[in-house]
Amino acid sequence: MFTASCHCGAINIEMDEKPESLTRCTCSICHRLGAQWAYYTRRQVRVSGLARSGSAYLWGDKSIEFYHCKNCGCATHYESVEKNNDSRIAVNTRMIRPEDIAGIRLRTFDGADTWEFLE
Repeated sequence: MFTASCHCGAINIEMDEKPESLTRCTCSICHRLGAQWAYYTRRQVRVSGLARSGSAYLWGDKSIEFYHCKNCGCATHYESVEKNNDSRIAVNTRMIRPEDIAGIRLRTFDGADTWEFLE
């Protein structure tokens, strides 16, 4: 079990395992959020507190919901608006204790231009 939470603790996320890598995306929203993402399928993640304390932001083609805590403002995760067990969910690893993600490979994704990983 691997866990993440917003600053105030109202939203908690449990993942089945540590991610193989972390992703820093350069698109406009990810850049502004300062997020770094770990990707899972919905079946690998459990989110609690979202109904009470979460809020979603849709932009662009409105296919992805970016969630944040209404109390402390932390961006917690994003997911497809079409939810099924195989759809992708991205957890903001800035919500995880630094020592828990130390040593995990960080990749940069050029979401602002080429839509490719910069390696």
